[in-house]
Amino acid sequence: MLAQIDPQQVEVELAPVQLISEVSCREGELGEMWSFVQKKQNQRWLWHAIDHSTGKVLVYVLGDHSDNMFVKLKQLLEPFGISKFYTDGWGAYQRRLAPDQHQVGKINTQKIERKHLTLRTRIKRLGRKTICFSKSEVMHDIVIGLYINRYEFGLAV
Repeated sequence: MLAQIDPQQVEVELAPVQLISEVSCREGELGEMWSFVQKKQNQRWLWHAIDHSTGKVLVYVLGDHSDNMFVKLKQLLEPFGISKFYTDGWGAYQRRLAPDQHQVGKINTQKIERKHLTLRTRIKRLGRKTICFSKSEVMHDIVIGLYINRYEFGLAV
């Protein structure tokens, strides 16, 4: 389908987005969500962070389930000045976050877990048991990215 699109017929609308320097939050929830491409052995992970008080998505990264992907997410979070991170007990968080900045537990990660459920409900290819699945990592990442950019960041896509 994408190969058939004439690049001259595509219009891109640039929308003003609030500058990162104007946004700051003190507490954030971090989470990762599993999905797959073609077969369950080919895993893709959505890593994202939300503002703990508002529930708004701050940043997201798509990739594997490694410390390197968490490092990328953490680099994107630096301009927000987050001083406290709430996470589940996955090892990358414990290895890469200072103990005084990190709190493990379900009580403070309810908003991000709710986001995961909403994503799985609205994007069928993220369901664990589904007949709708992605056939390429590129399209998988595009679909998730378009959804997040449209419904979380309010960008026209």
